[in-house]
Amino acid sequence: MGQAAKVLQLFKTLHRTRQQVFKNDTRALEAARIKINEEFKGNKSETSPKKIEELIKIGSDVELLLRTSVVQGIHTDHNTLKLVPRKELLIENVPYCDAPTQKK
Repeated sequence: MGQAAKVLQLFKTLHRTRQQVFKNDTRALEAARIKINEEFKGNKSETSPKKIEELIKIGSDVELLLRTSVVQGIHTDHNTLKLVPRKELLIENVPYCDAPTQKK
């Protein structure tokens, strides 16, 4: 896949991730849209293949971070936030055991 195609794919992926992560939060959706577009426009004239690959790697890392680490919080009261995790963030929690069990 050519670099131009990789860049376009990353651009679309970042916007899709933005829509999932900041769902129902118009302010965050708009801020993320503006930031993504600014970063891509700012590097539009980049011609060095090495630098473009580096920027693609940074963009991919940002997308992964957004997808796996960001949780929405909604103000429900004066000092209360309600966390709204997405299904992808919920994992099976295995309890920790202090004493190792003996295999028989």
